[in-house]
Amino acid sequence: MKAVFFDLDGTLLDRDASIKEFSIQQYQRYYDKLSHIPQAVFTNRFKELDARGYVWKDKVYQQMEAEFTFQGIAAEDLLMDYLNHFHQSCVPFPHLIETLSDLRDRQIKMGIISNGRWGFQMASIQALQVEEYFGVILISEQEGISKPDPQIFHRAMDRLCVSPYESVFVGDHPVNDIEGSKRCGMEAVWKRDPNWNNTAVKWKIDDLKELPLLIDRMRRLASICTIRTERADISGISSAGRKRSVSKGTVRMRHSAGQKKQAAIFFTNIATRL
Repeated sequence: MKAVFFDLDGTLLDRDASIKEFSIQQYQRYYDKLSHIPQAVFTNRFKELDARGYVWKDKVYQQMEAEFTFQGIAAEDLLMDYLNHFHQSCVPFPHLIETLSDLRDRQIKMGIISNGRWGFQMASIQALQVEEYFGVILISEQEGISKPDPQIFHRAMDRLCVSPYESVFVGDHPVNDIEGSKRCGMEAVWKRDPNWNNTAVKWKIDDLKELPLLIDRMRRLASICTIRTERADISGISSAGRKRSVSKGTVRMRHSAGQKKQAAIFFTNIATRL
């Protein structure tokens, strides 16, 4: 394996922890406007409506405004606050930097493929302080395509000059990440997430720190498969050679037997004439 590509939210970025931290900070910034709503109610409802990042925040705040009747503040104000401050609350998953450093030490190329808005996602990546580890970063808004479309996976691999059979994709979403990358011929690694049902995939991790050793295992298995393939090819060539030799020998034997038969007939004819 030569390259590992990552999803962002739910894989490198702990989305649930980040949303919780942000909503607490936002509530405190606008306490004078939101104090009629208990903090726990505000933060829990925000997390529910966020749907792990799959609902854009304009819809989230509009729904919250309808439910809680904001006082002296509009949904648009909270949305702008989200855009300007979320990156300050980004929480990485444990062992993130350690894992990326280990992979880089193994001469593994790395990239990010994420659905979302370019500026917002880049701000999160920079907040995690991991941008330097990645040779390519593809964000769906800028690319004009999103996961699980195979094009975005192939585009990322092309930019790192690797093939699907040399590439691994790590993500948490069963369809966007796992099925999407598998359809492209990549090895898929599911970062287990309790919010999703168990996913039918060969490789699974619970913690990012498991990934470097998993990549080592993939490399060993790939080497074994290559050796077996080469041996099979050599065996096939040798077998074909033996068959040709046997075939030639058979022809020679048949030819010799034919000559002997003809000679016997010839001498029999001579004896008869005599």
